[in-house]
Amino acid sequence: MASKTVEAVLFPGIDMRVDRVSASTDVLVVEAVSTARPGRCPDCRKQARRRHSTYQRTLEERPLGSRRVIVRLRVRRYFCDRKSCSRKTFVEQVPGLSERHRRSSTGLTGWLRSNSAAARLCRRLRLVAGRTRLLRLLKAPTVPDRAPRVLGVDEFAFRKGCTYGTLLVDVEAGRVVDVLPDRTSETFAAWLTEHPGAEIICRDRASAYTKAVKEAAPHALEVADRWHLLQNLSAAVEKTCHQHRDCLRKRAEEETVTEVPEPPPMLLPPAELPRTQIIERTRHRYEDIHRLLEKHWTISAIARRLNLDRKTVRRFRDTDLDELLASARDRCPNGVLEPFKAYLNARFTEAQGQVSGTHLFLETQARGYRGSRQVVRKHLAALRAGTAEPVRADIPSPRKITSWIMRPRETLTASQNKRLLQVRLACPAITRACDLARAFADLVRHQRGYLLLEWIRQAEQDAPKPLQGFAGFLRQDIDAVTAGLTLPWSSGVVEGHVNRVKTLKRAMYGRASFELLRTRILTQP
Repeated sequence: MASKTVEAVLFPGIDMRVDRVSASTDVLVVEAVSTARPGRCPDCRKQARRRHSTYQRTLEERPLGSRRVIVRLRVRRYFCDRKSCSRKTFVEQVPGLSERHRRSSTGLTGWLRSNSAAARLCRRLRLVAGRTRLLRLLKAPTVPDRAPRVLGVDEFAFRKGCTYGTLLVDVEAGRVVDVLPDRTSETFAAWLTEHPGAEIICRDRASAYTKAVKEAAPHALEVADRWHLLQNLSAAVEKTCHQHRDCLRKRAEEETVTEVPEPPPMLLPPAELPRTQIIERTRHRYEDIHRLLEKHWTISAIARRLNLDRKTVRRFRDTDLDELLASARDRCPNGVLEPFKAYLNARFTEAQGQVSGTHLFLETQARGYRGSRQVVRKHLAALRAGTAEPVRADIPSPRKITSWIMRPRETLTASQNKRLLQVRLACPAITRACDLARAFADLVRHQRGYLLLEWIRQAEQDAPKPLQGFAGFLRQDIDAVTAGLTLPWSSGVVEGHVNRVKTLKRAMYGRASFELLRTRILTQP
């Protein structure tokens, strides 16, 4: 009688027999056997007649009260007797309970599907409530009347390059306090006025936040973020390496001439900058941007007109064309022939141009070339026409040099140290930038803010221009930078919440209105 009761309650109308029920405090295990008629082959739909074997399946069923229900169902495997069918055996499925390749029962699967969202749950419960109405019911937590003692502030993008908001974080508690709809100084100043109490404000180098703090919270101590200081320094060092790239190229060419005897001179047509796609695009983009600048277009207007990022427009505005073209040329792929171009040029000059492409191909192949014969012939034809690209010296890129300088010395390999030493020997300006950058990084990592003024004086005295500009920028914000190099506070917690905001934005797809996004941000996980 007990087994029938269980069958009637848990499995009404299902062809199965319950043999045993084991109950514990949180799990109900039901052992059952299928009593349904032999099933049909899932491929040819032929009724089964012969049984192959039996085995036990474990299915997760809908919970009973507060207990989890597990069904251990013994099912039969049948032969398919139709010779033309590719399936030899198949397992029966109990209608209303089991499905192929599923570890949950049919009832639990449908229950999960209907309850996968609040709107579907309301429909199942016969409640009139759509997803829009449910979203409107969400309310953001109340913002405290007073600001936290240590307040972190940073911007985040609603749409990168277009609209931004402001994130306010309690650095000590590690939680978001409020979200502002823009990043203007007026909005932040109004919030500080309405929520007094901030004693320390951690920020990046944004001038809008500085202006707001001076207006609304003049007694608060500003702390510049150390990571952003190192980022600004890295940009100044990379710009220095760009400006002095000719020094590296000149030294590399001198070393090449010293190692390889110069072949007999031969008058060749002057080489021109190769007309590659990236170089032509750089030249046309430079002309378009400066033509619009002469018409007094704004950076944002130019970016919209040319479908570019504003940082790209700003870089083309502030950088010389020669430097942009050199950077574009360096980004061109070397190809498999690049290491052998110096040898090919020397052999071409030595033979006064009277050499066959096949012969040069065999010579370079003996030296390790693995490319095709046609590539060698094309380079030889460019040499005869005077349009061959000059062989670029093997010099590291400005970004790679900057990474060697900014990283701790003990993390560099022996080869990286050797190449950095060659760079320092080639260019005194990069050497000075390297020494100053490493000294400043030491101040940041060991929080020696009392040495900051001395570093600024040295940088302003004999540093390259990009580092002099960085030092002048530090002097304008000397109090906040000194606090950042002295106190333990930083914007690390704020940056973590900015990453969380990015995750929430991607999860909400097109429903990321400011009010809804603000509610999701303020609701702690």
